Amino acid sequence: MITLVRHKKAWFPAVSLVFCYCHNSCADWKDTFQYHGFISQNFVLTSENNFYGDSENGSFDFTEAGFNVSLRPLNRLSLAAQVLYRRAGELEDEEVRLDYGVLDFTALGTTEARAGLRLGRVKNPLGLYNETRDVAFTRPSIFLPQSIYFDRTRNFALSADGGQVYGEYESSIGEFSLRVNVGVPTADKALEDVLLGRNRPGELRGKTSYLGQLLYEYESGLVRLAVTAASAHASYEPGKNDFLSDGDFLFQPYIFSAQYNGERLSLTAEYAVRNSDLKRFGPLFPNISAQSESYYIQGAYRLTDEIEAMVRYDVYYVNVHDRYGGEFEQRTGRPGFSRFAKDWTVGLRWDITPNWMARAEYHRVHGTGWLAGTENPDPRELDPDWDLFALELSFRF
Repeated sequence: MITLVRHKKAWFPAVSLVFCYCHNSCADWKDTFQYHGFISQNFVLTSENNFYGDSENGSFDFTEAGFNVSLRPLNRLSLAAQVLYRRAGELEDEEVRLDYGVLDFTALGTTEARAGLRLGRVKNPLGLYNETRDVAFTRPSIFLPQSIYFDRTRNFALSADGGQVYGEYESSIGEFSLRVNVGVPTADKALEDVLLGRNRPGELRGKTSYLGQLLYEYESGLVRLAVTAASAHASYEPGKNDFLSDGDFLFQPYIFSAQYNGERLSLTAEYAVRNSDLKRFGPLFPNISAQSESYYIQGAYRLTDEIEAMVRYDVYYVNVHDRYGGEFEQRTGRPGFSRFAKDWTVGLRWDITPNWMARAEYHRVHGTGWLAGTENPDPRELDPDWDLFALELSFRF
């Protein structure tokens, strides 16, 4: 079943302004109006465990399609929105949703500095790839490093309904930019399954959250350095016959990013520490506090103008105080290898034309720390050592 997600508070002001300006200044907005779109179809095959559908038998249940528009009705005002269709196995519900929809007002614009405000559904600048993770052409691989960019809780990290204050300054030593987001993230059933073990009778809802990123770029992106920090909140409202109480979830990630983009060679590394707290869910669900750690190192080399090869090593620990899950296994009876994951990845990208792209990717994984319980309901049936192979075909216009 496909559902259309509507958040009137996020997109209604932007839609109203678009109509107003289009009605009164058609000659102006037509000159700045742009539209783009994309569609990607993927095939996933795993030796054991499931990822994006019944991948042990080969799955085509990973499809992405988007359409975006933008226009500038005034010199200091621009509008942009994107609708996204996504089918992602059992990771999340198949749906068409507003990916982003923003009104962007530039308060300051000079040759050296720029500052402004964005309102609506705003993407979160979390690390280097979160804002563009849905467009296959802008990702470094079919699947982003799962240690940093979890697909199983993608919607919670992707965007928030609220606003963003931004500023950019170009100096003699490079360009600095600062973005601060305040908004309400999406807390869906996928997040509930990760936090509470399964879908519960009640509802998990996002609360006002905060995020900031400081980014430095040298020589138009030859070198990029970033620090991201966030404080994300959600609360639980119990349902009927629910043994859980009004609980709260607090998530605080800190991400350090570095990237080099040469003519042929690109090197990227990111490191993250995350503090998470589950509190006040009642006597049958004790408080949980944990600190997770993750990092990856990635290299990509353009063999020709059309073909690029990529290699990556990706590591994730659910709890730095019990990295390999020994204490967790003794306490719960669940396998310790579900508390970490180490992933070697090699991939190949072929830009067939400017509009068509194909990818092939192979993962050798030890541990199951980032697999979703919705696709692997019995942790005792998981295998700690498994292989993942994926193919992708993408088109854009």
